Amino acid sequence: MAKKFIDIMDTTFRDGFQSVFGGRVLMDDFFPAVEAAKTAGINHFEFGGGARFQSLYFYLREDAFEMMDKFRKIVGPDANLQTLARGVNTVMLDTGSKELIDLHAKMFKKHGTTTIRNFDALNDIDNLEYSAERIKHHGLKHEVVVTMMDLPPGCTGAHTVEFYEKTLRSILDSGLPYDSICFKDASGTSNPQKVFETIQMARKLVGDDTHIRLHTHETAGVSVAAYMAALEAGIDGIDLAVSPVSGGTSQPDILTMLHATKGMNVDLGGLEIGKILTYEKELQSCLEDYFIPPEATMVSPIIPFSPMPGGALTANTQMMRDNGIMDKFQDVIAAMQEVVEKGGYGTSVTPVSQFYFQQALNNVMQGPWNAIAPGYGRMVLGYFGKTPVAPDPEIVKIASEKLGLEPTTEKALDLADADPEKSLENWINKLKEEDIEITEENIFIAAACQEKGIAFLKGKGELNVRKISEMKNDCEGSSMGNGSYTVVVDGQKFSVQVAEGDADIQVTAVNGETAAPAAAAPVAASGDGVEIKALLPGNVWKIVANPGQSVNEGDVIMILESMKMEIDVVAPKGGVIKSINVATNDKVVEGQVVAVLG
Repeated sequence: MAKKFIDIMDTTFRDGFQSVFGGRVLMDDFFPAVEAAKTAGINHFEFGGGARFQSLYFYLREDAFEMMDKFRKIVGPDANLQTLARGVNTVMLDTGSKELIDLHAKMFKKHGTTTIRNFDALNDIDNLEYSAERIKHHGLKHEVVVTMMDLPPGCTGAHTVEFYEKTLRSILDSGLPYDSICFKDASGTSNPQKVFETIQMARKLVGDDTHIRLHTHETAGVSVAAYMAALEAGIDGIDLAVSPVSGGTSQPDILTMLHATKGMNVDLGGLEIGKILTYEKELQSCLEDYFIPPEATMVSPIIPFSPMPGGALTANTQMMRDNGIMDKFQDVIAAMQEVVEKGGYGTSVTPVSQFYFQQALNNVMQGPWNAIAPGYGRMVLGYFGKTPVAPDPEIVKIASEKLGLEPTTEKALDLADADPEKSLENWINKLKEEDIEITEENIFIAAACQEKGIAFLKGKGELNVRKISEMKNDCEGSSMGNGSYTVVVDGQKFSVQVAEGDADIQVTAVNGETAAPAAAAPVAASGDGVEIKALLPGNVWKIVANPGQSVNEGDVIMILESMKMEIDVVAPKGGVIKSINVATNDKVVEGQVVAVLG
């Protein structure tokens, strides 16, 4: 009896990079490994889309479309090159208009894509129908997705086999076009028995001729068991990566699965251990200078209680390191359980996973529910579609008050399509204002990445790659010079002076503060006025008010960008702005005085 052929998609260059490096890998550094993968016999790659689309513009000063073109040239015309899309969000964190959804499919087809895997984190089928239509219209294969995870203990109402059957039946009843079906577990928390029963259920519903795949991560330590259960239930394809971007927060390693399936009646893509070893060796050489965060290689037993996808986990820890708050990571992960419980059980995958993380971060840094992350708030209010279960009514009320928005039951696509800021005309006008060439690629880059996309197109993009050699050089070349510094000792902030020789050093507490953030408003009265301080570390995105300007209580003075959130800095009372102590694009730390109000 012939072995069943299992299609292997190599996720190394998309989800692998996202899960280990937050997507921050330069194309010329990894292209030799793509050539090695081709030589090893791999013909199905995930090569773009998802958060990996934005990361090139945000952190690498690279064009995702150029990278996709070069990738296609290396692997040849026959390879199945796949990208990831988020339904009505495509590759954006916000919802897109019909014009932008159509442009997404058109541009990805133009730049080498064969298949688009298309999901909605809320499993709201209304968010998938139009994108599915446009994907097929532009000649691409459409892989429709049911998103999965396990709920934290004590939570019920979604993410059961029955819930997935209801979702799949809704997909079938909608009539949206598809070529294959994927069950996607970005957090790797679905238990193997549920995986087995879900794949069996799907096979019975769609028959033997429909290609069914499973995608999971090793984050919670059960990915290999989940794949083995899926193989037993009749799966047609699974996603794997290669070392050093396999395991941990990423997909299981190809070699691991080749070993795990020895003696079974399955053929994993016709792949051979020796050729894969050569490919892995080339990739390890390509990435040897890249810093691998320790959490990227860990399997965490607490992830099922606070489901965080591997691709988002390391992206968030990279940002926390950049902002000097990595010590808060475990607290934020612990705080996620309540955020998930009260948010309506959307699947923890982008963008919902980011909403969960941002709200948990707010709850840790500013006190529980004192600040509502815009994405999380809009989600519980219905602006991204219908959540699997109704969010907690008290959280809905708080979100409505904090964001000044009423709950809605309108379709997310209809809301986006009615928003003039999400029209092609709006983004064409923005490019004209910035004297940037009007091309369809540039329009989509600007719309998807907004201010950072515009900055990239103007040649002002940020380069932020963590390489070991550069980190060593930074450490060797750094020294603490004379001056004043703020240090933390046992959680207490102190202002210290540093000077050479036998100087009289002064050490004073900084306003009696501790390093742990308080929930109170970040203001302090002084003889010169009321100091307004940053609650979170980040960058100054926009300064709204100027010195000498009169403001009312609650007026926005400036907007900070922190952890992919826009944080309003508001006047704690009416008065006149005496000073703005920062400039646009400045980095600020928690507790830093950013303005003084008279």
